[in-house]
Amino acid sequence: MSVLTHFQIFDLLNRPRPLWLVKIDLSDLVLLSVDFSDCNLSFANLSRSDLNWADFTNSNLTKANLSLANLFEANLSNANLEGANLTRCNLTRANLAKSNLKEANLIEANLSRAILTKAILTNANLNLSNLTRSDLSKADCSNVNFSHADLYKANLFEANLTNANLIEANLSGADLTAANLSGADLTDAILTDADLTDAILPDSMIK
Repeated sequence: MSVLTHFQIFDLLNRPRPLWLVKIDLSDLVLLSVDFSDCNLSFANLSRSDLNWADFTNSNLTKANLSLANLFEANLSNANLEGANLTRCNLTRANLAKSNLKEANLIEANLSRAILTKAILTNANLNLSNLTRSDLSKADCSNVNFSHADLYKANLFEANLTNANLIEANLSGADLTAANLSGADLTDAILTDADLTDAILPDSMIK
């Protein structure tokens, strides 16, 4: 993995886009509002970096390490985050619309009020994550691990939750209108005031 001096990083980030930053080490840095749009950051190390308001639109972050990174209100729309490590990452109010989070690790991540409309989260791990008031409308959440996650008042309109693990998840006040929950495990999940209108329910809930 490339290790650069602060001067080299400053010089690199001010060059014309898109940038080839595969395997670069940008961990523990303050990179507020940096433009990474259309850049290739696959396998990069961005752990513990402060990336508030950064622009990752259309960027390639395949298997990148973003654990403990601060991505408050960052724009990750249409970004490829397949297999990325986002453990305990702060994604509060981040825009992840149409992003690819397939098989990503989001354990204990904070996605409060994040936008995940039409995102692909197939086989992602969101155990113990905070998704309060997040927008997951029309997202593909099939086979996702949402166990113990907080989805209070989340928008899951027409979301695909096929075979999702929702054990002890908090879905109180969530909008599950027309969501597909076939095969989902809702053992001990909290569904107080959740809207299940036209939702496809798992066999365990059908009497």
